Amino acid sequence: MKKKYGYIGLGIIVLIFGILVIPEIYDRLREDQVVDTNRMHTPDLNAKLAYVTLNGEKRHLPAFNFLNQDSLLISNEDFLGKVSIVEFFFTTCPTICPIMNKNLVDIQNEFEDKEDLAFASFTINPEYDTPFVLKQYAEEYGITDLDWHLLTGDREAIYDLANAGFNIYVAEMQDVPGGFEHSGLFALIDREGYIRSRRDSYGNPIVYYRGTITQAQGTNSEGMEEQISLLKEDISKLLQE
Repeated sequence: MKKKYGYIGLGIIVLIFGILVIPEIYDRLREDQVVDTNRMHTPDLNAKLAYVTLNGEKRHLPAFNFLNQDSLLISNEDFLGKVSIVEFFFTTCPTICPIMNKNLVDIQNEFEDKEDLAFASFTINPEYDTPFVLKQYAEEYGITDLDWHLLTGDREAIYDLANAGFNIYVAEMQDVPGGFEHSGLFALIDREGYIRSRRDSYGNPIVYYRGTITQAQGTNSEGMEEQISLLKEDISKLLQE
């Protein structure tokens, strides 16, 4: 008897479900209101760029004072009011730095008419990369923008700026090519000094842009896609804000 009543109860639940829910599903299908689940993971390319945060606070361009290739003292305040790109490199780098700076020169040339775009390239080998060496490097790579500062100074301050200020890894390692390890990432800074980026397909900030693959290359040997085209699009967005 208990089993019989159990079946009756289950039948009543199914009947109620059919009466209440099935018509609603039918109406949504008829009115084309069913949401495509793939849309949930499609980023809005027209959306404002995300702020990169830490512990709920917007991350800001850290304070610094360094000499540039013209032996001028440059601080973080010199970048306020401009959209900026930040990188960490060294002039004798035999691996990723030449690609990174060719990519930045490409961006420089594409936005040559924009006076409110700036670049900050911090050397991670400041003992060798003096202002004179940085000046030669700038000439070799076709760095002509007056707001592109190749910066050198106290090693500890530069490494703290990279690792703690930006969370972009740099380190001296004698057993790697060139003697230094670094990530090859670009940071994008808005006019107010906040670190910005586009969001990934799940709505999270990508934080930094991959600088070691050219647009022409498309993807590297590991299947990673270039992000210079994304960076250019996002520079344009910030320039219009």
